[in-house]
Amino acid sequence: MAKPINKSSIEDICKQIHGSWGNFSILVRVFADQMTQQHGFEKIQEKYKEMYGKDLFDRLQDTIGGQGSKTCTLLSKLMLNPHERDAIMAKNAIFKDRGCINYKALIEIYVGRKASHFFLIQHAYQSKFRRHLDQDIMSIEPPHSYQKILMALAASQKAHSVDVSVHIGKCDAQRLFQTGEATSGGFKINEGVVLEIFSKRSIPQLKLTFSIYKHIYGHSYTKHLKNKYDGEFEDALKFVVKFLTNPPKYYAKAIEASLKGRTIDEGRLERIIVSQTEIGMNKLRKNYKNIFGKDLRDDIVESLPVGDFRDLLVALTMKTSSAQ
Repeated sequence: MAKPINKSSIEDICKQIHGSWGNFSILVRVFADQMTQQHGFEKIQEKYKEMYGKDLFDRLQDTIGGQGSKTCTLLSKLMLNPHERDAIMAKNAIFKDRGCINYKALIEIYVGRKASHFFLIQHAYQSKFRRHLDQDIMSIEPPHSYQKILMALAASQKAHSVDVSVHIGKCDAQRLFQTGEATSGGFKINEGVVLEIFSKRSIPQLKLTFSIYKHIYGHSYTKHLKNKYDGEFEDALKFVVKFLTNPPKYYAKAIEASLKGRTIDEGRLERIIVSQTEIGMNKLRKNYKNIFGKDLRDDIVESLPVGDFRDLLVALTMKTSSAQ
């Protein structure tokens, strides 16, 4: 367990950061030491501004674009509250490459965050960008099936019941079966039924429904989709259900694909690892080991070039989340 930060140690850390600016190896070491203490970052930011009259986050942002740009981008993300970071991630997913929306990043937010956290994301998005997240997603052109699912998921985050119901899960599983697998002919899923269920049930309730579906019918809902249907909505639905039913498995496979693809997808790799640092790193590492037979840290070391960016990602994967 990391030692509590006292006043003198905060001053020492700030002096170390300020005196070693540009030496990103030292910055990475300092940040890695503090990663188990979210409040430590906040106190360091406050003290740094008091001592040097400059916001540490802003200084990191100003460095982006030059030497150590990737490292500074990652360090600055770690200094944000998780809901602020997700708000920025959502904005980038929608607007960074207009016409090439990163729907998977948006699904990770809408499905992979607790309802209480999701509301903080929406508030942070509105506060930071003076825009509404749901409205920005609805305004995406051209329209896409992912939009329909995202809007239904936004409604599901407002589900009143915090408890899950086996009875409701059985009823919803039967409706999905009767309007899909049980129908004869046709190659389109009943979008209306799917979206209605998605919009009226909480994320934990939806997870239970798909677990019950597999128990009753002997196979997963996504296997049914894969075997019978082919279309934009069906493809989007398959991705969402696979992620929803087992997020750690999804994250493990996404990271492996990012590392082993023709071109390493550093953006996706960074996004997933940072998002799981506070809440899911233990499960992510365990799933990665079970699926691929290798330690996540070792694969990152083998796949990425030597440097501060790699060292910081490795430090993040070694963090043990107290929330798990």
